[in-house]
Amino acid sequence: MRQPLLSEGAKELSYEIREIVKKAEQLRKLGLSISWENIGDPIQKNHIIPDWIKEIVADLVRTNEVYSYCPSKGILETREFLAQQTNALGGVQITPDDICFFNGLGDAISKVYQYITPTSRVIGPSPAYSTHSSAEAAHAGHEPLTYRLDPNNHWYPDLDDLYLKVKYNPNVVGILIINPDNPTGMVYPLETLKRIVEIAREFKLFLVADEIYINITYNGARAYSLAEIIEDVPGISMKGISKELPWPGARCGWMEYYNRDRDDDFRRYCAALDNAKMIEVCSTKLPQMAIPRILGDPRFREYRDKTNERIGRRSKIIADLLRSVPQLTFNETFGAFYNTIIFRDGVLRPNQRMKIDNPAIRALVEEWVSQPIPLDKRFVYYLLGAKGVCVVPISSFCSELQGFRVTLLEENEEYLTQTFTAIRDGIVEYLAS
Repeated sequence: MRQPLLSEGAKELSYEIREIVKKAEQLRKLGLSISWENIGDPIQKNHIIPDWIKEIVADLVRTNEVYSYCPSKGILETREFLAQQTNALGGVQITPDDICFFNGLGDAISKVYQYITPTSRVIGPSPAYSTHSSAEAAHAGHEPLTYRLDPNNHWYPDLDDLYLKVKYNPNVVGILIINPDNPTGMVYPLETLKRIVEIAREFKLFLVADEIYINITYNGARAYSLAEIIEDVPGISMKGISKELPWPGARCGWMEYYNRDRDDDFRRYCAALDNAKMIEVCSTKLPQMAIPRILGDPRFREYRDKTNERIGRRSKIIADLLRSVPQLTFNETFGAFYNTIIFRDGVLRPNQRMKIDNPAIRALVEEWVSQPIPLDKRFVYYLLGAKGVCVVPISSFCSELQGFRVTLLEENEEYLTQTFTAIRDGIVEYLAS
């Protein structure tokens, strides 16, 4: 081409959660049955949406209005409903104008990093959720900038690590919180969140909170939203219905801007995010219309509570199966529907393997592991070929740790037990080889 087409940051775009599917599909074509533990889609894991929710959506589909454009920032009635919900928390207060809809949080995330100056950085947690870390790194043209989540302390943030990285990196303009966390299932303690607000205030930063799982907690945990603790610091909360309702195919997420008038730079930044959506005309309309009708229905809270209770029960089943393996660092989860399991230092070696009976599958896996790859990815490939379980290596979550991420979504508890028994047995066989 006349000039190079690809930006330096494009090489930072990766999404192993989907990439591992390509490998699994190759094995599936060879006759292997796959247990999909790579992606957080409740519907694919046998979750059934209640009929009353389907009826609300069906009634909306029959109206003519649902097929037209909507205001670029989103339907006013829905933004009014969401602003009331946030204001009822008793923290920062917002208006409907402080809310803007996007085509899912993936769209919102890309916009957040796209309109920050190229030299500025937003520091996020590690292990990192790939959509955030890839978008931030691609924007900056450098590897993601992260603070450490500590597997030896319930996956809580290492606040000293965060503080020092912010203090000695003047390019940091924002701090990302994913609460509850993906991929670890950790819920940020209230005092930890307050300390992060203090750090942001001290260094004049803004906060970004991915709160897509904010209402998915269990086993006695409670997630505090950014609106409750942010006080006078500028910030953005990202929310949506893909996990909570759940309706991932709706591609419907939104941002809430907090304290945007307290800083001129931040106010202009929020205006740019709004303008970016106006250029695209608007976001998907049907799910926006459904939000106040579904989330405002008194049946929804009971439905969500029961669903959370089932996730919590499944987390206990997984804990009973995996925490007995001494070579693993295992933490129970209290939010979202993932768990990250870490191998202890030195237990993974480049010559370990699992028995694979099918010669075609064995040959393919051995071809994959013959390449220079992280040791946890090598384990994941063998687990896939030998046990038919598709998980995601933690090294792909912008982490120096070695392990894998699973979901807590399988509604069929008998099948869930079979899957995680296979994972446990695969680990034991692999480490003993």
